[in-house]
Amino acid sequence: MFFKSQFKLLTVLIVTFIVSNSVLAHDVKSRDLLVEKMTQSSKSWNKNTLPAYPKGQPEVTILRITIAPHTKLDWHKHPVINAAVLLKGQLDVHTEDKKTQHLVAGDTLIEVVNTWHYGINNGDEAAELIVFYAGIKGSPLTIKK
Repeated sequence: MFFKSQFKLLTVLIVTFIVSNSVLAHDVKSRDLLVEKMTQSSKSWNKNTLPAYPKGQPEVTILRITIAPHTKLDWHKHPVINAAVLLKGQLDVHTEDKKTQHLVAGDTLIEVVNTWHYGINNGDEAAELIVFYAGIKGSPLTIKK
């Protein structure tokens, strides 16, 4: 089991390196490899420009989050840049200034930073997402209101 988790992590790191490598400016497809750019932006979903990365020791965190059907999350904000892929289900994200983003399985999201918001799963199945946080060691990923 330990080897399997190491292999998965190594695979993610290799694919991340390939995708982030400046030589790859577009999708790549060959007989043995398919790399598809899902999202690239310097703005969050509400069209705000992402902040500069803070100084300090970078720390990347990847979370798998499952939100039960008909569940509303608490108001919160993220002090770090993060992006997500909704694997299954649906999710609506609402900000204090009444902006809304509706996601369905397969959608990506570059999350708002330092902006109060909440998510709600209005669907009949669990919403499952993978969230990638680009933070600084020792800093919180989420702050609740």
